[in-house]
Parts: sequence; C-alpha cells; structure tokens
Amino acid sequence: MRRTSKGRHAAQAPWHRRARQAVHRSLRLRLVLVFVLLALAMAVTFIGGVQKAVSVGWREAARPLLVDYVDHLAREVGSPPSIERAQAITTRLPITLRISGPTVNWDSQPDAPRPGWARDSGWRHGAGGEGVENLLLRTTADGHRLEFGLNMQTWQQRPRIAWITLGVLLLLTALAYLYVRRLLRPLDDIRAGAERFGAGAFDEPIPVRCAHKPDELGQLAATINTMGGDIRQMLDAKRALLLAMSHELRSPLTRARLNAELLPETPAVDPQRQALLRDLGEMARLITDLLESERLAGSHAALHRESVDLVALAREVVAELGNRHAGAAAIAIHAPPGLAPVALDRARMRLLLRNLLDNALRHNHPFGQTSGDGAAAPPELRLQLHGDELGIEVRDYGPGVPPEHLAQLAQAFYRPDSARQRATGGVGLGLYLCRLVAQAHGGRLELRNAEPGLEVRVVLPVQAR
Repeated sequence: MRRTSKGRHAAQAPWHRRARQAVHRSLRLRLVLVFVLLALAMAVTFIGGVQKAVSVGWREAARPLLVDYVDHLAREVGSPPSIERAQAITTRLPITLRISGPTVNWDSQPDAPRPGWARDSGWRHGAGGEGVENLLLRTTADGHRLEFGLNMQTWQQRPRIAWITLGVLLLLTALAYLYVRRLLRPLDDIRAGAERFGAGAFDEPIPVRCAHKPDELGQLAATINTMGGDIRQMLDAKRALLLAMSHELRSPLTRARLNAELLPETPAVDPQRQALLRDLGEMARLITDLLESERLAGSHAALHRESVDLVALAREVVAELGNRHAGAAAIAIHAPPGLAPVALDRARMRLLLRNLLDNALRHNHPFGQTSGDGAAAPPELRLQLHGDELGIEVRDYGPGVPPEHLAQLAQAFYRPDSARQRATGGVGLGLYLCRLVAQAHGGRLELRNAEPGLEVRVVLPVQAR
C-alpha cells in the first residue's frame, strides 16, 4: 500500500518535477544530457568563432573589390540613369537598387525594407572612417543618387540552413542516445541479477558481455556473479549444517524423553520430571521448526492442498495450546457464519495458526488492555474472506513492538528483546515460519502495532477447491 500511494503521488507531481526526478535517477539520461549540452556548446562556439574570423578577414579583403564593383554597376546604370538597365541588373544579380533624383525616381522593391549588410555593424565603419554608406551609395554626374543593397529573398534561406543544422544535431543526439543505451545495457542485467540474488535465486548468473575480454561493466558483472556464488555456497552450507544437526539431535532427544517418562512419578521426582519433559518438548518443537523452515525456504516447497475448514482447525489448535498456556481457552475466534472451506495445506496452516496464537499468548500479559473485571483481555483470532483473498488476523493486548523492530520481526532468529524471549521460550522462528507459510501459499504477512498490542495479518489468495 505504501508503494502504491508513493507511485500515485509521483504521478500527480508536475511534469518538470517528474522530469527532474527521472534525470536524477537515470545515469543514461544524464549522460545523454551531458552529450547534448556539450554538442550545443561546441557547435555555438565553433560556428561563432569561425563566422567571426571569416567575416572579419573577408570584409577586409572584399572591401576594395566591393567598391570597384559598385562603381562598375553605377557606370552600367548610366547618367542619367536608365531604368531598363537598372531592371536588367536587379534581375541578373541578387541586389536591390533605389534611384532618386531630379528626373528619375525608381525602386526595384518599393515595399521591402533595406536588408542585408547595411545593418551589419562590421560594414558600418570602414578603414579611415569610410562607412557602408560610402561603399553602397553613388551619385551620378547629373545629381541622381544610386543606393545598392542585397535582395531580401537571398537571406530567406538562412532559417532553412538553421533548421537543417538543428535536424543534424538532433540526429546525432539520437544516435548518441542509442549508443549510450547499448553501452549501459549491462547495467540493466546487473540490476536484474542483483534482484534475483537478493530473492535467493542463484541459478541464473548475470550475463557478461565479451567474457574473454570484458570492460569495466563486464568485470563488475563477473565480480557480482562470484559474490553470488559465494553467498549460495554459504547458504547451502548453513542449510546443510542445520539439517544435519536437526536430524542428529532427533535420536538422542527421543531417547532422553523416553528415559524421562520412565522416571517414577513420586512427589519428590515428579516436578523435575515434568520440567524435563517440557524442556525436551521445546527442543523437539525447535528441531521440527528448523526442518520445516528449511523445507519452506527451498525453491521446491510442495504444498498438499486440500479442503480445510479454518474455524474447526483453529479450535483444534486452541485446544492443543491449552496444554501449554492456561489462558488459551479464552482466545476469541471471530469468523463470518458459514465460512466455506478453502483449499490450503492443512499441516502448514496448523503450524501458522499455532505459532501466531502461541506468540500472542506469550506476550498478552496484564499490562495491556483490560476487560471490565480488571483481567487482561484475551488474544483475538479473526477469519475474513474478501473476494478472492482470505484474511487471518491475530491480535494480542500486550506492550507491542517498538516501530524500529517491525520490519525485522519476521526474519529468522530475530528477537527484539532477547532476554525476555528466552524467558518465554521463543528463539525467533515463529513469525519467520508464518511468513514462509504465507509466501508458499502465494500470500503475504503484515505486522502492525494495534496500540495496545501487536496485530499480525496473513493474506492468502483463495484457490478453487
């Protein structure tokens, strides 16, 4: 639920915040952005520098040629100016011409503004104070003024060149993104492999690109594969040790229990005999839990599903716990009337209910919520069926668990208060087994402080019987 709400809040965030978060979390996007910014900076710097260098050198070299060419055009127009020759010049060349004087007034483009180099600051002031007006203006002998300029249509090709440049830049960026994506693809394999190793699946190693001569990412993948193999060996060794110890301890425990039961039931010996039998029973149950945890933790845990009446099974478990806990008979079982049987593994569900109720009884001391007569409220068991999910809730009215311990409470051999747990007989396997049973059925185990007490909820998917 917490992940779902976080994802919903992230989807409702503004687009710029989502984009910033995506860039912050993605190494690939950051590399592409760095490449784009670097390409833009290099393009602007290179084009600007080359344009400045070329334009300054070209202006100094082209100034005398321009003066001679404008004089040639003025002579070709004639004095007095000939409109026919002026039209022929503007048709042949990409220039504009404006004639003003006592007898002839003509403009090749009367509605167009004066374009071109007249606005360029590099042409406004020439050497020795000769500005662009002296370069492009001529006066005929009869007093007519000839004003030359560039045709604006030739300058309309500038945006087209800019769009082509932008398109090439975007194409290069796309090619760079594809290359970076291919270059960083091993990171996806490494992440997926790390997730598999974290889930305990070591059968499929991380693929190493160019295994004979790997790059840095290939070396990282190979190192993680080696680490995963070492972790698998340690886990297998631990599992083998636990199984060997559990099997080897069964026989001496059975013999010790048999010898204890053969002791005489006299008033002087019977208390020690009963205490010894209880301790031997706890050790036997611990060994059984260890073996069962290793079976459920394996990748091939087989379930024997059958039609299970959970209400009847819960009552059987409560009756069994009555031999160990005086208050077990007071456990309140809440279930909807006519709860239909569900296809479950009966033995594993018995183990789950036994551990949940035993844990609730051991921690349901009088410091929790009390009933009207001052006695401690008994633990509660709730069975609920919501659509295709079955809910099993067990709550006690004890002191609860500190919030910082909730996340680790269902791990193997974890005890928030080791001294108190030893005094009550727990070793940290009860909730761990319940989590494994829930996961083997395709469900989950949830823990929360009910204030007062601890509430454990197991959610199992319902399958057709």
